[in-house]
Amino acid sequence: MREFWVSSGHHLTGRTEQGELAVTDALLQAYLARPELVPPAEACSAERRLHAALLAEPRRPVVPDELRALADPDGRQNWEVMLGFRDRLLAAGSVEAAYRQLVHQGAGHLPALFLDQLVHLILRNALDGCDDPYVLRAAELMFRPQRVSFHDGTLLLADDEIIEAREQAVGRSPLLAMLGREPVAELDVMNRDNAWTYWSRSDAFTMVLNLGSDPAGREAVARAIEAWVGHLLQVAVQVEPVAAVQDREWRWFVGLDAEGTRIGNVLWSGSTLGEDERMRVLALFRLTFRDPEDAETAVRGHPVYLILAMTPDRRVRMKPQNLVAGLPIRGRRQASAGERP
Repeated sequence: MREFWVSSGHHLTGRTEQGELAVTDALLQAYLARPELVPPAEACSAERRLHAALLAEPRRPVVPDELRALADPDGRQNWEVMLGFRDRLLAAGSVEAAYRQLVHQGAGHLPALFLDQLVHLILRNALDGCDDPYVLRAAELMFRPQRVSFHDGTLLLADDEIIEAREQAVGRSPLLAMLGREPVAELDVMNRDNAWTYWSRSDAFTMVLNLGSDPAGREAVARAIEAWVGHLLQVAVQVEPVAAVQDREWRWFVGLDAEGTRIGNVLWSGSTLGEDERMRVLALFRLTFRDPEDAETAVRGHPVYLILAMTPDRRVRMKPQNLVAGLPIRGRRQASAGERP
């Protein structure tokens, strides 16, 4: 089996009997090694002692006095967030269970970065054994913000962090700036000839996904969504790209990002999208339950439409938690993303 996404930290976890990721001391120690938690040179002795004690015993209880003893208010806040996150992971019993609870009960002040890391981990488990680089690249949308480019007449998605770094490099180089090429032009667009190279650079996030002229791009997004829902919610679904909503009386939708949700709500209310709003819709998918009995009665036998859109600044910030909270799964849905009355 080929390795991928080592940076997810999946090798630091264990496995539960249900096939989910067990929280280990090694995983907790990896969080403690993050730059936000490693005491800086000017940190007080109390913070240094706390960090050292937790590295040695990551599950160790921390009493309020230990936090009050920290001199730096920002450092104290970081530790409060981290310890709350740690305790939720340990109490849940698995990474997947903790994520489901965070989605349904609220993440509080937990940074979005932590949620993205959980998604990265869970997807690595859900896609274990996947041999299709297209699906793995498409799954990056769920935990890595993307930048949209229109290059040579097609719609491309590139990692936002990578593009930002390239833009900064262009800004520092008069020669590159003079050439006037978009940063995405310097990256490899995944195709059938170069897809095999993904295995050696899966943690670099430097391959571009063609979501426009290559049908394999949208199909890969559909397969990644199927894997996410199937693993995290234990419900088998079929997802397929579509050009438009094909049901006059559609019953349900889920926005795959904040902009997709906003646009879906406009359509839901019966309003007409403006030209600019229509241009922001990047992809539309139709989800059906393989077993109709898994769906709530109101939508049984009807598809769920999934909307992926970009922000005005051409970014895609997919929110896979919307699928967890918004799908009309019988007896398990906590909050709907949209429902016909």
